Amino acid sequence: EVQLVESGGGLVQAGGSLKLSCAASGFTPDDYAIGWVRQAPGREREGVSCISSGDGNTYYADSVKGRFAVSSDKAKNTMYLQMSSLKPEDTAVYYCAAAQGNCIMIDSVLEYDYWGQGTQVTVSS
Repeated sequence: EVQLVESGGGLVQAGGSLKLSCAASGFTPDDYAIGWVRQAPGREREGVSCISSGDGNTYYADSVKGRFAVSSDKAKNTMYLQMSSLKPEDTAVYYCAAAQGNCIMIDSVLEYDYWGQGTQVTVSS
């Protein structure tokens, strides 16, 4: 059974940093697109970042470019999202998601097949 478990969320002041982790089990993400997706209250899910386990290709939404960095540790089957210079508008539930293939193939968050339970990130002004 494929499982994705996020951790690392919390409350932080604007300008601060947080690092989210996504531990994967039940599959070896050798050829997967691992994405970070967030959902703020009353808003649709938004793709934030993606990393392709096969070639390391990464993707960032314009709203987080230069502030967020995605990485992975294959030995630990864990992916990370380092978030810096956080803004109140970054407040959301952050989900880890996975789909077989490469990030370049992900046009919509609906294409992810596996999802974690989410972790809350709250940025105070």
